[in-house]
Amino acid sequence: MLKKIRLMAGTKPAGAIIYWIARLYCCTLRIKVENEEAWFDYLRKGGRVLLCGWHQQFFAGISFFRKYRKYQPALMSSKSIDGRIAGGIAGRAGFYTVWGSSSRSASAALKGMIRRLKDYRLAAHLLDGPRGPAGVVKMGAIAIANGAGAVIVPCVVVADRAWYLKSWDRFMIPKPFSRVTVSYLPWTELPSSMDKEEYENQRKKLEDMMLPYLKL
Repeated sequence: MLKKIRLMAGTKPAGAIIYWIARLYCCTLRIKVENEEAWFDYLRKGGRVLLCGWHQQFFAGISFFRKYRKYQPALMSSKSIDGRIAGGIAGRAGFYTVWGSSSRSASAALKGMIRRLKDYRLAAHLLDGPRGPAGVVKMGAIAIANGAGAVIVPCVVVADRAWYLKSWDRFMIPKPFSRVTVSYLPWTELPSSMDKEEYENQRKKLEDMMLPYLKL
């Protein structure tokens, strides 16, 4: 029964309903945004930006990230049931979905993300998706930013009151009328030339920066 419900949730009509319910729910949240202007000004002046966040904190962005929809930002989503649900919701919020993940169709998906980021200059990436482990930054973000010549802008979401689901990522749903802070951390500009060791250094640097904001 649960599998059938999830399959139905992955359809377009159900995705639209889920999106509007989630968006209305997010209207109850008191959202505060910190440190947005610097990278947004860089984007407006022609720079390329890859926004990166934790899978756990995806929910609060459903309503907020609509403000960037004119840039037609890309987001990678897996072809799994959960991925189709998330991709459908993101599409309603104005994102272009690139289908694939680190575990399936990785090469084609990464190339698709790089191509979209080069052309439209804004994309988002969930660092530890689609299956975790939670809190471990995968190489995808580094590969995408490096291939597109983009800066990496970490984004973290903190709620003063929230529920955490019993999923691999402990998915966070802020409680109604809670205070939610969306913070953009200092961006990272990757070296023009990177070997395997530098890739790992940049991955670890990003992970260390964002781990304090994740509830495991």
